[in-house]
Amino acid sequence: MAKIKAGNREIKVNDGDSIISACEELGVPFGCYEGVCRSCKIKVIKGMENLSGLSDIEKESGLDKNERLACQCRIKKGVVEIKIK
Repeated sequence: MAKIKAGNREIKVNDGDSIISACEELGVPFGCYEGVCRSCKIKVIKGMENLSGLSDIEKESGLDKNERLACQCRIKKGVVEIKIK
């Protein structure tokens, strides 16, 4: 079982699952769930290695080193700590 943390809150996520639901529960805003609107941009503070690789949409978005689009991520295992943008 993996975890997504933001501040003092954490949500359990099954290994291999999308992080959309957990991030939404933590307060990440979503507009489209497909990476088009980019409203779900998060900063990964710890655990980037526990997330799936960048999607083509993320690569084209010009994200900074520790930024991801929550709608495009799956958690492999472990803990990922995020900051909501």
